[in-house]
Amino acid sequence: MRLAHALRLSVGWLALMAAASVTASEASSWAVRMASQYQVTPNLTYLTADGYESKLDVIAPSDPPEQLPTLLYIHGGGWVGGTKERAMLRLLPYLEMGFAVVNVEYRLASVALAPAAVEDGRCALRWVLSNADSYGFDPDRIVVSGHSAGGHLALTTGILPASAGLDRRCPARNPAGGRADAHEPEMRVAAIVNWYGITDVADLVHGPNAKTYAVAWMAGLTDWQAVAERVSPLSHVRSGLPPILTIHGDADAIVPFDHAVRLHQALDGAAVPAKLHVIEGGGHGRFTDAESLGAYQAIREFLIGQGVIE
Repeated sequence: MRLAHALRLSVGWLALMAAASVTASEASSWAVRMASQYQVTPNLTYLTADGYESKLDVIAPSDPPEQLPTLLYIHGGGWVGGTKERAMLRLLPYLEMGFAVVNVEYRLASVALAPAAVEDGRCALRWVLSNADSYGFDPDRIVVSGHSAGGHLALTTGILPASAGLDRRCPARNPAGGRADAHEPEMRVAAIVNWYGITDVADLVHGPNAKTYAVAWMAGLTDWQAVAERVSPLSHVRSGLPPILTIHGDADAIVPFDHAVRLHQALDGAAVPAKLHVIEGGGHGRFTDAESLGAYQAIREFLIGQGVIE
């Protein structure tokens, strides 16, 4: 109960903080609408695996008048840290754009090594599709996003095919169907917003770009090279993918900017609608207010261009 109360308070604070980005009358209208129409449903279990219950929060109207575009957000932390609660304020711009939001946690390396986090992202997407009618989600306007490791998981959630075999632990979309199987339909999203996500996992496990967080996620896996390839977005680029917007600082020391460049070169080669928004001189997040506002303007324009929002 205390967590639910705290999350409701968080939504109230989100509404108040929106006043900094819009006019007073618009902020007042948006805040009143949020306070009177939206509710937080916290800590819903979407997958139980490895003895762990992976949970998500839903922020949506209590009585949606129509199906809403829906953001599935996955937090960062190098697959080894972070929480969905700490990411709450990152959801504010999407709520202001009229989205319902699903805020996802996943199995960290301390619970299960790779590819567990990727499985969780896929299972969270299946949960959203299975529960669209209950919460007013529009299954044709689902956007997946995340920062850093969350950007990587947003990419894998949105582009992996069922043939990758990482959906099998997910509950079936038919509640009576048990676990997902080969007959489950492919899951499609409307767009992906990737904030400086990892696109080549092996590059961060071994070699000059190796990072401790990536090594910890792979840890003692004897077949880590095969697992790293399986969970790398670059391994799954092909025609027909959803539109992808990447936001990345060209001075990022945590996730090399080259990851974004190579991803978008591959997307261009596969004729996938995509845009790379570069923060010149930007590091691993911590952008200035002006840079962040520019990034969210790019997101808004991208999603309008893809018909996700108006």
